[in-house]
Amino acid sequence: MTRSIPFSPDLSRRGVLASGLALALAGCGGGGPKDRGVLRVGSQKGGTKAMVLASRALDGADYRVEWSEFPAAQNLLEALGSGAVDVGMVGDGPFAFAYQSGQPIVAVAARRVQNRPEGALAIVVPGASPLRKVQDLKGRALATTRGSIGHYLALRALSAAGLAPDAVRFVFLGPSDAAAALRSGSVAAWATWAPYTILALAGGARVLVDGRDLMVATGYDAANQRAVSEKRALLVDFLKREATALQWAHGHPGDYAQMLARETGMPLAITKEVAAKNAFLPVPLDAGVEQDLQQVFDTYAAGGALVTRRPLADAFVPLDKS
Repeated sequence: MTRSIPFSPDLSRRGVLASGLALALAGCGGGGPKDRGVLRVGSQKGGTKAMVLASRALDGADYRVEWSEFPAAQNLLEALGSGAVDVGMVGDGPFAFAYQSGQPIVAVAARRVQNRPEGALAIVVPGASPLRKVQDLKGRALATTRGSIGHYLALRALSAAGLAPDAVRFVFLGPSDAAAALRSGSVAAWATWAPYTILALAGGARVLVDGRDLMVATGYDAANQRAVSEKRALLVDFLKREATALQWAHGHPGDYAQMLARETGMPLAITKEVAAKNAFLPVPLDAGVEQDLQQVFDTYAAGGALVTRRPLADAFVPLDKS
């Protein structure tokens, strides 16, 4: 018999501060003569931080890393835009939304999930829901976080099904509130991402729409424009170390999952799935990545969610070529 883990995204509240206040310091250099300063790095729900710490990728760094934890990319991007954080990894949907909203951010590196795993990004419904296909959502309430990859997935799914963006009633909520709304029945479905998809499925929800065939799972290291100018050397070094950590996590999912469980308070059974489904690896900021981001711009624009005024080319500053 398979034991069902209770669905509670609030399991992760330990170590998650939506305000973006710093939680911990990691890396070498404690103010000595070789200390080049501080790089402030944002991490979503323990992910980047757990991966970098578990891989020991910061060993030997001559600067300090100040970590800030966030429950979703939107909170991290707000901190980036305000200058409270220098850099952080976010999905293509949230990055596009923040960039076109005028935030002073650029993408300095790209990461992509390998093999597009099932259940990493999905529209989920309660297990007993009568809904079976996207068309069944017509006229119903769909929860997601505004500007998130869940929002992007919902717009892609509606378009693929021949439905207009207003065919559903979007209810924009943070992950914890969206989870509660789905459990209470105040919304019919929830468009979200791992680890929230994994927590939802463990609690009895099921997938109505899987995102793996609707979109390319690309992530970006987004940086504040001022940090790019003032901390370029630190950013270049950190991105190399983060790339090493990504490769390490890809080859050591069990070790990464254990650190993620310690950092977030989520059960190990959940973090093992997160490690398997969020297996990002570095990819170049090339024409293919730009084309993928253009599709995100176009999807948001067609859905009436965003006006795309800023040029695509200005969104990318590949530090490894500078």
